[in-house]
Amino acid sequence: MNERQYGAASVRRLAAVVERIAPRDRERWEQRERVPGAGGVPVQVSRSRADQLWMVVGMFDRAVGREEMPVRAGRSAAQLFTWAALRPFWALAAAGTLRAREQEVARPLSVASLRIVRDCLDMLARVVVPGKVVRLPVVEQVEPKAVVAPRSRAVLYRELVDLAGADRGDWRAGLGLSWEERARLLAMVAVVLDTGARSGELAALRMPDLAAGEEAVGVRRRVQRGSSRVEEISALAEVHPDTVRAVLGGRLERMSYAKRQRVLAAVGRLEPAPEVEWYPLRDGTRVAVRRWLAVREQIVQQLPLEGGRPGVWVTLSATQVGPPGVTLGPRGLRDSYGRGMAALNTAMAGRFGWEPLPTTLEQLRRAVDVEPLEKAPV
Repeated sequence: MNERQYGAASVRRLAAVVERIAPRDRERWEQRERVPGAGGVPVQVSRSRADQLWMVVGMFDRAVGREEMPVRAGRSAAQLFTWAALRPFWALAAAGTLRAREQEVARPLSVASLRIVRDCLDMLARVVVPGKVVRLPVVEQVEPKAVVAPRSRAVLYRELVDLAGADRGDWRAGLGLSWEERARLLAMVAVVLDTGARSGELAALRMPDLAAGEEAVGVRRRVQRGSSRVEEISALAEVHPDTVRAVLGGRLERMSYAKRQRVLAAVGRLEPAPEVEWYPLRDGTRVAVRRWLAVREQIVQQLPLEGGRPGVWVTLSATQVGPPGVTLGPRGLRDSYGRGMAALNTAMAGRFGWEPLPTTLEQLRRAVDVEPLEKAPV
């Protein structure tokens, strides 16, 4: 959708602003204008942030003209950033009413998605109405879910090793998953236990990221991107992660000078993160990964496309993105893990030492404490 296709004049003008800082024309990408970043320092937006900004423009386009929104919100981009417009916009967005895909409308946004929308609103406000204090919605803090206890992780790993070493026929009892699904699940969970990789980092693994003999795996940490090292900065500055997000996002209203300086000093103390961190894989993990790679090879050999072949994790059946063998994305990976762990919990119920494990990958990942290799494997 280009600027002229947006219904309201205010949204068309907002789209013109976003086009300057996050142009859709990739030939103009390197010439994009800067926006105020950490401590007011001008920065260029990343490609992921650009996509999010355009998402918010689309949300405004679907919001303006609704009875909940004030009439003047359609007149100018500045009117979009008044509390009279932001309050109903936020309510509609949080309820999922402004989703782009019709089948997802009315599904409430997650807390993580709401934080992204709020950060985009903050960035846009600083460009559309520079120097003006804009009242922004508040995202409620949610207590993180409990992580998997060490004893449970040990039992889980032991069971994974046993299953990975079992014959194909032995894998069918009780899990309710295909043999191929089990092979992928076991390898996936074992790699997470050895690396603490996030779902996006896990989905980004490519075959060259596996060292010879599957002795180690290289993980491209998303924590290296811009302001995503929040937890590390928070620990160094001894402040709440939300304070770090506020400073890095340039939201300095109601922020004490001393606290801001602590955060900026912590940013300066950060050691540059390596492009790839390599983690050794335990013997049991290597068994599970090799079993999965054998399954993967059979599937990928039948794939008529070249584009999906590099991924370590691939689809097992036809999906919207293509035939079996296409690289699995973060969402598909999380869904696969959730289904697998639900089935594993059912099969293992009553087994000595087994406690039901969470069906979200994040809870397992946050429980892992691992150290990368000092040098990349040869």
